[in-house]
Amino acid sequence: MSRLLEQALEFRALHVAGRPLVLANAWDTASARLVEAAGARAVATTSAGLAWDLGAADGDRLDRDTALAAVARIAAAVRVPVSADIETGYAGDAGGVGETVRAVLAAGVVGVNIEDALHEPHPSPESGEPLRPIAEQAARIAAARAAADSAGVPLFVNARVDTYLRGAGSLSATLERAAAFLAAGADGVFVPGVVDPVTVKALAEGVDGPLNVMAGPGAPSVTELSSLGVARISVGSGIAQAAHALVRRATRELLDTGTYGALADGLDHGELNALLGGAG
Repeated sequence: MSRLLEQALEFRALHVAGRPLVLANAWDTASARLVEAAGARAVATTSAGLAWDLGAADGDRLDRDTALAAVARIAAAVRVPVSADIETGYAGDAGGVGETVRAVLAAGVVGVNIEDALHEPHPSPESGEPLRPIAEQAARIAAARAAADSAGVPLFVNARVDTYLRGAGSLSATLERAAAFLAAGADGVFVPGVVDPVTVKALAEGVDGPLNVMAGPGAPSVTELSSLGVARISVGSGIAQAAHALVRRATRELLDTGTYGALADGLDHGELNALLGGAG
């Protein structure tokens, strides 16, 4: 059994309602190695954090080759399975999404998030809505599924539904999209932007597949989300944002007061050197 196939099966098995896969999203090789060393069972990338690291804004601003080269470095740096957030697929049509998935597999990745949001300068020509039409998005997911299946790798396709994140739909609209995307070949459904227990429980009960939610400050704990039936919990760009906030805070302290308090809890130089010096 190839390593990629083995990892794909391992990653798929980690999605269990009530015993969720908990993902601390990484954006470069150092953050990925730190996540793995902390005991994570898998590493997921944050497309926003990755874009910022490469000097671009989030929201379909990176080209496929640049983004996936960074993802490949992350996958090569760790031993655990890696899932990549590939935004809307780094492609203008379904065929292009299939090409992206083939490149993702070549990069050593066994899971993807594909979002249904539309970003400027790509507004929906049909309606002006912030989300891609259901049929069009389902075709893109089907292309991703077909590309993975033709490669013989059970890639975990996580269909992101941005109804709540973009203020573009209710619970019923979310469930309608989730059902269509699962029917098209998605393995799980990711609904960021909602963490209130009543809605999360309704989503877990209404989605016929593993439910992924995005947590952060103010959200219910992992234990609480587990009890609601969630199968996957991630933090999106939250850790990257916290890291960048430290950069700004430490710099302002240095320039404004000439002191170094923000640096007090930094990781040991030797520890980081040892961590990054080892083979992935």
